[in-house]
Amino acid sequence: MYDFTPTENQELIVGTARQFAARTLAPRAAELDANGGFPRASLAEAAELGLLGINVPERLGGVEAGAVAYALAVIELAKACAGTTVAMTVSNMVAEVVTKFGTPEQQQEHVPRLCSGEYVVGGFALSEAGAGSDPAGMRTRAVPNGDGWVLSGQKLWITSGTDAGLFVVWARTSDAPGSQGITAFLVRGDAPGLVRGKPEHKTGQHASTTTPLEFNDIELGPEALLGEVGKGFRVAMMALDGGRIGIAALALGCGLAATEFACGYALERQQFGHPIADYQAIQWMLADSATELEAARLLTLRAAWLKEQGRSFTQEASMAKLAASERGWAACDRAVQVLGGFGYTREFPVERYLRDVRVTRIFEGTSEIQRIVISREIARRFARAAG
Repeated sequence: MYDFTPTENQELIVGTARQFAARTLAPRAAELDANGGFPRASLAEAAELGLLGINVPERLGGVEAGAVAYALAVIELAKACAGTTVAMTVSNMVAEVVTKFGTPEQQQEHVPRLCSGEYVVGGFALSEAGAGSDPAGMRTRAVPNGDGWVLSGQKLWITSGTDAGLFVVWARTSDAPGSQGITAFLVRGDAPGLVRGKPEHKTGQHASTTTPLEFNDIELGPEALLGEVGKGFRVAMMALDGGRIGIAALALGCGLAATEFACGYALERQQFGHPIADYQAIQWMLADSATELEAARLLTLRAAWLKEQGRSFTQEASMAKLAASERGWAACDRAVQVLGGFGYTREFPVERYLRDVRVTRIFEGTSEIQRIVISREIARRFARAAG
C-alpha cells in the first residue's frame, strides 16, 4: 500500500536539505547552543533554497514538493541543528495554514513573504499560561470594532517570537463554552501594540528563541480574520496534525544523529583491548535504537503520505509524533550511555542531541495528549465499524 522509495523530486529536496545542513547548520550548531541567539542568516539561506515552503504551492512561492519530501528534509536538517530546524518547521506550518484557510488575497499577500524569508519566519501563537494542552481555556480576546477587531491578551512559548514577521493568533470572540467561539487572526510582527517578551532560558534548542507575546489592544482590520468567526479551533487542530509530522521528523533527526555518532565512537573506542562495539551490551543498545527509529520513521512517512493523498491522518500523525519523540529520546539517551563520561560533556554532541530532543515530547501536544488523540480515533473507528 505504501511505497516510500524516494521520487526524483523528493531526492532533490532531501539532497538540498542535506547539503544545506552540512554547509550551514552543522558548523554553527555548537556555537548557537552555547551562546543562543536567533539564526537569521541561516534562515535567510534556507528561504533562498525553498526550504521555508516545501509543501506550499508554486503559485505562492513554494516548491510544492509534498508532505513526504518535507518530512524527509526535516530529518536531515534536524540531524545538524534542531533549534534552527524547529523555526523552519513552524514557519512551514504557518505558510500551509494560510494557504489552506486564507482568502485568495491573504494567500497572495502573506504566503510568498513567508516562503521568501521577507517575514523572516512565521509564528504560531496558540498556547497561554492556562491554555497549553487545553486550548479551549484561552483568555486572549478579540472584540468587534466596526468591521474589524481589537485584540488583547498574552501568549506563551512562541517559537521565533523574537523575530517572526507574521503570527497566526487565536483568540476568543465570544463566551461560547469550550472550543466554541475561538477565532484565528493574522497579525504582522510590526503591529502597534505587539510586545515581544524576553526569550525563555531553556534546557535545549538554544538556536530557537521561545518568547511570550503581549497584545495590547491591537487594532485589526477585517482582512486579519483567518477562516470563519468562531471556527478557529478547527484551524488550530488541523494545523497541529500537520505540525506533528514535522516534530516527529525533527525528533527522528536528533535520534539518528546521536545513534550515528555513538556507532562511530563505539567502533573506535578501545576498552579491554577491543573496540567497545565488540561487546554485546553496546551492540544491543545500538540495535534497539536503530530498530525503534526505523519503526518511527515508517510511521512518520505513512502520516506524511496520507496527508499528501488528502486523506485523514490525525491518528497517524499522533502515532508518528508519539513514537518518534519517545524513541528519539531513548536513542539519544543510549548514545550518551555508549560514550560514558564523554557523553555527559560538551566535548561531544550527543548531550546536545539529548537536550534538543527532550522538548519534542512536549510541544505540538505532549505525549499524553497524543495518547488521548490516538485512543479517541481508535474508538471512533470501532464505533463506525460496529454501526
